[in-house]
Order: sequence, then structure tokens, then C-alpha cells
Amino acid sequence: MIRVAMLSFWHVHAKDYARQAVEHPDTEIVALWDELPERGRKESEDRGVRFYENLNELLAQPDIDAVIVDTPTNIHRDVIIAAAKAGKHIFTEKVVATTIKECNEIVAAVEEAGVKLTVSLPRLNFNYTLAIQDIINKGLLGELTLVRTRLSHNGALPSDRGPDGWLPSHFYNKEQCGGGAMIDLGCHPMYLARLFMGLPESVTANYGYVTGKEVEDNAISVLRYSSGALAVIEAGFVNPFSPFVIELHGTEGSLLFSTHDNKLLVRSSKLGEEAKKEWQAQELPEERESAFHQWVAHIQNGTIASENIQYALDLTRLMEASNASARSGAAFKLSDLSE
Repeated sequence: MIRVAMLSFWHVHAKDYARQAVEHPDTEIVALWDELPERGRKESEDRGVRFYENLNELLAQPDIDAVIVDTPTNIHRDVIIAAAKAGKHIFTEKVVATTIKECNEIVAAVEEAGVKLTVSLPRLNFNYTLAIQDIINKGLLGELTLVRTRLSHNGALPSDRGPDGWLPSHFYNKEQCGGGAMIDLGCHPMYLARLFMGLPESVTANYGYVTGKEVEDNAISVLRYSSGALAVIEAGFVNPFSPFVIELHGTEGSLLFSTHDNKLLVRSSKLGEEAKKEWQAQELPEERESAFHQWVAHIQNGTIASENIQYALDLTRLMEASNASARSGAAFKLSDLSE
């Protein structure tokens, strides 16, 4: 049994990961720390586990094997490095950190300690993603020329759940989060664009502030590639009915997926005359096991989540470049990032 400690309930998905740890047959939650002691004590009492007000004291416990990190993003670096040095395996919410320099410091500490790190990038494992990868690999779209990915919700709009929306107020804290809609919700369409197209040469971002908060609630990033291809990533906290959307367009075909009907449609010159004239619905495969389950398997098998970590590092590169572009109003080259 892998004995897990929860490190903070700051993030909205912390309880989801806690549920996964409870439900997995090979993990159990045995301890808890939170940067807000009052919140931590309540969670520990509700769950019947030990609470530690001091993080280092928790990390010194020999009966804790691993940690789940859901702290504010701006303290990820210090918390994850401390956990690695204490010999604890680490599952963490995205982004790993807001700069690639901090990410590299984290990965170096993890490698030196020999612990297993996995980052929650859930949509890499979803059935539509696996189907799209297969379609790309078969060459049905030809050379990709445009990718568009969009994810948005109404978390910042006033409702009966609160005058500032249903997201917790600290999700609008620029220091803690490193940004708003793009670095939070936009992570998912961003790492999918990276999966489909690779890393671009530059990023141009524009952020909007519809509800007047400290961080953006309406955002777009455009990735530019040396081939002339473009990827458009859209994210927002101010849209109640916007479906999750993926569009891929290439020299031989196009692909559409949207959660408004959960259909994956393709038109391709590679699939015969019928597929040139009409959209063809594609079957979706079984989903891969979750990032949490993959993390447990890496711990048990002594393997490394190399691909997952690489996508997490590239995600931070793209987010850091987006923030830099939004500040300057100009395109930002990834080669100008400080590693």
C-alpha cells in the first residue's frame, strides 16, 4: 500500500485527487498539510487523518511514501523540491511551475532523489485525443496547417453560487496563480495543441478582462510554426454555454470534435470519394488510465513518466511565453525563455 499525504486543498481539483487516492486499491491517504491551517485541520478531521501544521515535519515522517500537491502555483517549486529531497513520490496539479527555469529546478531535484513525478494532464488520456492522434499518424489530414482548441466556462460570472462566480476567489489572485483563464483552464487546449503540432517558434497572446478582475478571464494565444502552420488556443471564465472544441485542418483533410454532440468528424481526400464530400463519424477508442493511475504504476514498477513530464515542461514554456507576449503586446520567441 502506498501511503499518501495531501499537500493543500487550495486547488479546485484537490478533492478529486483525494477521491482517486481513496478509491485506488493500492493507495491510502494518511496525512495532510495545508498552507491555510484552518482549512487543513477541517479536511483532516473530515477524513480522519493526521494533520501537520509544519510541512517539513510531515515530509520527515517515514510512513509517508508519496504526496499529492495542490498548493498555490507560486509555491509549487519549493513544495515539490522539498518533497523530492525527503524521498517522497509526487503527483501534482498543472502547471508544474510558472517558469521553465523553476520547472527545470524541480525536475533536477526529482531526478537526483530518484522519486516518481507525474503531472495531471488528464486530456492526454481521453478517447477523443487518442483517436485524433491515430488519425494524424495515419496521415489522413496531410500536413497540418491549422489547429484550434477551445475550453471555456462561466466560473467568473455572477450567479446564485456567488457574486464573483463559482470559482474560488483565490483563482483570481495573480501572485498565487501566475495568471487567469489561460494558465488555468487554457492549459488543457494548450497541451493538446502541443501534442498535435509540437512546439512553435513563437507565441502571440491577447488577454481580456471582462469582469474586471486582477487576472484575465478571456484569453487567446496563437502559436506560430516555421512551416507556416498556426495553432489557436482559446480559454475563458465568462462563457456559460461554450462547448469544448478541437479543429484540425491540413493539406489532405479536416477534423472536428465538440462536446456539444461528442462526435469526432473527418473529411479527407485519403479516405475515398465519399469522405471528400461528407463528414465521416469516427469511432472513439477506450480511454487510457488516468494520470493518477499512471503515477501509481510508475511507483510500483520503477518506471519514469518521461513523456508526461516532457509535455508538462513544454506546457510551462508555452504559458510563460503567452504571459510574456500578453504583457508586451508582441510575439514572444520560445528561444528567448530563460532556462
